[in-house]
Amino acid sequence: MDPNHDRQSPETPLGASIPPTLQTVDFLGILKDSPNFGRDEVSTLLASASGPGASEFRKAVDTVAAEARSNPDLKVRAGVGLFLLGRHERAAEMLADTPDGFGRYYLAQALSTLGKHEQAAEEFKAAGKQGFEPVHCTLRRAGEIRKAGNLEEAEKLIRSTGSEGGARLAEYSYQMGCAMFDRGDTFGAIEYFERAVDMDPHHSQALFSLAFQNALFGNDEDAIQLYERCLSKPPYYLGALLNLGLLYEDQENYPAAQYCFERVLQQDPTNERARLYLKDIEATSDMYYDEDTLKEQHRLEQLLNRPVTDFELSVRSRNCLAGMAIETLGDLTEISEQELLSGKNFGETSLTEVRELMDAHGLTIGQNLHEKSREPDVAIRDMSPQEQQLLSAPVSDLNLSVRSRKCMSRLGIATLGELVQRTPDELLSAKNFGVTSLNEIRAKLGEVNLKLRND
Repeated sequence: MDPNHDRQSPETPLGASIPPTLQTVDFLGILKDSPNFGRDEVSTLLASASGPGASEFRKAVDTVAAEARSNPDLKVRAGVGLFLLGRHERAAEMLADTPDGFGRYYLAQALSTLGKHEQAAEEFKAAGKQGFEPVHCTLRRAGEIRKAGNLEEAEKLIRSTGSEGGARLAEYSYQMGCAMFDRGDTFGAIEYFERAVDMDPHHSQALFSLAFQNALFGNDEDAIQLYERCLSKPPYYLGALLNLGLLYEDQENYPAAQYCFERVLQQDPTNERARLYLKDIEATSDMYYDEDTLKEQHRLEQLLNRPVTDFELSVRSRNCLAGMAIETLGDLTEISEQELLSGKNFGETSLTEVRELMDAHGLTIGQNLHEKSREPDVAIRDMSPQEQQLLSAPVSDLNLSVRSRKCMSRLGIATLGELVQRTPDELLSAKNFGVTSLNEIRAKLGEVNLKLRND
């Protein structure tokens, strides 16, 4: 899963798609003056704190957080508000000494998003013991135990809630899906994530997981819709915003992508990945695209991919070309006339015939000879078994970001050996492959003591 999965951020990139608040909500009154601040009050905040209400909600939380410094009774309220805004460190600090189960539940969530899974598990356990949704807390605790590396204990804990009605909760299906994913059963995990969303259409983590899996399988439209649903109400996920931005960018919806990356930086100004992605977007907006040139390039690509068998050639010429593994017009642009003449039974008559064919389509033999696939710098047979195994490994082993994975797919790069034969300039020429992705590739290759050609 994406390492940013459990990080959250304020605001949705799709505010226009969220129905406007039908009535004015007194966020400050709910946070400060509600006699019993709890589950119902949080539900009201969640229902109204997105879209038009987001700004007022932030102001109310900031006000209560400031007053909580001198009024301990406001700490839990301020801490919950800070968590919903994605300000996890401040939320954890505000909730650190909370005495009740409700506050400890949100403290556990804040600790979880900060990667402190063992502490989060203890807080979920304490919250449940103090009477705050015990079954739900057990399921959330199981999730933290799983993230801490103890999958078997987590699965036992998840199943233990079945007798207490846990199996009827969306959280049960979500946690089971996570466990199955960690076991390597991707399709089984997807079924559980879908079940969780059927039970709770607003289960943000299940929506995120489904979106992530759809993106991996290339179902970008479905992934976008799921990320949008995930971001339709707080708490918001930084990982969802980043991934949604990349999907928008891949569809050349640059304004929407820019919006996503800017929202991440508003919440986390130190997020280097979002900053670099934003620079790539800004660079893209400065590019000039000549539509006629692009159409001509597309026409040429289609022409070069046409098989030579589509054209009228003599039997001898066809057989000779087949014997030299020349299948397309593009292949003929990457071979010299001398090489053709060196082929068995390929003489001047066949050469003239091929010249005329190429000339009829505005091409010449050998015009792209300089782009012919290069031989590796070092022959595989000269490498040690360990080196051969490394270069034969799939690029997926590098755990690249969504953008970099898509670029590898576009370039037809499947193994590390194929990747290291590319130069930085060749990679940068791919659609949406910018300096951010190049630096990521370099860093990942460096971890296994490899580098790009000419790097």
